[in-house]
Amino acid sequence: MRLFAIRDYRHLFGAQVIALFGTGLTTVALGLLAYDLAGPRAGMVLGTALTIKMVMYVIIAPLAAAYVDRLPRRTLLFLLDVVRGAVVLALPLITEVWHIYVLIGLLQAASAAFTPTFQAVIPDIVTDEADYTRALSASQVAYTMESLLSPVLAAVALTFMSFNWLFLGTSAGFLVSALLVLSTRIPNARPSAHTKAWDKAAAGIRTFFRTPRLRGIMALNLVVAAAGSIVVVNTVNYVRDELGGSQSHVAWMLAASGTGTLLAALALPRVLDRVAARTVMTTGAGVLVGGTVAAVTLIAAGVTTWIGTAAIWTVIGIGMALIVTPTGKVLRASVGRNEIPEAFAAQFSLSHLAWLITYPVAGWLGTSAGFTFAWSVLAVLAGAGAVAALLLWPRHDGRGAVTSTATPVRTAPSKDRSTLSKAA
Repeated sequence: MRLFAIRDYRHLFGAQVIALFGTGLTTVALGLLAYDLAGPRAGMVLGTALTIKMVMYVIIAPLAAAYVDRLPRRTLLFLLDVVRGAVVLALPLITEVWHIYVLIGLLQAASAAFTPTFQAVIPDIVTDEADYTRALSASQVAYTMESLLSPVLAAVALTFMSFNWLFLGTSAGFLVSALLVLSTRIPNARPSAHTKAWDKAAAGIRTFFRTPRLRGIMALNLVVAAAGSIVVVNTVNYVRDELGGSQSHVAWMLAASGTGTLLAALALPRVLDRVAARTVMTTGAGVLVGGTVAAVTLIAAGVTTWIGTAAIWTVIGIGMALIVTPTGKVLRASVGRNEIPEAFAAQFSLSHLAWLITYPVAGWLGTSAGFTFAWSVLAVLAGAGAVAALLLWPRHDGRGAVTSTATPVRTAPSKDRSTLSKAA
């Protein structure tokens, strides 16, 4: 593939894959650590930890975008990887629940600065539009491969060792990722269109609110978060307490969701060449609403079967890929090149703001009121987000010629424009 002939992209992609697999192992291990410390209250503990993660993402990502053009990006990414590796190394040593909250806060503060900076680097390295589209798809495949294979690797590892050893694998992954970043020639960020830090931090958010298709993406973020929270937060307690499964069974059930995401991500590059992103993403919203309703039906009817649960988790994984994969392309078609860091940081914060709403519902409400009530609330949120996306993102907005790397396509507050890329 021509894309991987680009040395710097190849190294960055390798860094991303390794760090992602480390993060995936941490996700599995963190859930099991919460269960080990809190037992039946593991969902509440995990929900709180993930809520802290979302708070960090919402606050820090825009600030990182505001100052990224003043810092050497390669050095910044390297140091953030080192910090994450050191924090994860300390997780196996904790003995109290509050220790989880402190370390997760530090870990996710570093991730909140790393991810939007990393995303904004790719367009500066992969400048060809077709290659950039493939880079977005490759990135999503990496995420989905992690979702699929990390739980599988964790399940195999847990057969021979305790979950604490998974944290060591994560730490090693971050350090290898840091070395790959250091070996890459990353250009420094272009000067922002805004001079004041607050203007930079708020610029991406303002762009989202004044652009119809980006307002639609904000609504779709809620759909993804509502369905995804069921899988991320409740799988541990559901598998252990409702299905009577083991630690490795938790990992295999998470892998079912990853399988759905992978299947969709592999098919999407060709689909997005012919079908507008709006169509693909709103279809994904419908799939996720169906998945959450099916989950509610499953638990309310007391039909807690392994096959039924795995099927629903797979459907949710497919729906998430249909929404998440095209998002980067839509963002790039909506802003100028010197606004890309701000746009990606805004999406990073806004998407995680949605998770900040849904994680407590899945964790706290799921623990106190039960899965049926919590999942019903999440299904309502998913449905509301899907309807809002259809209303906020006009149908004709996704039809037009491709215009992505030159003049940005901007939408004024008073009227919509139709000369948008097919991908947007």
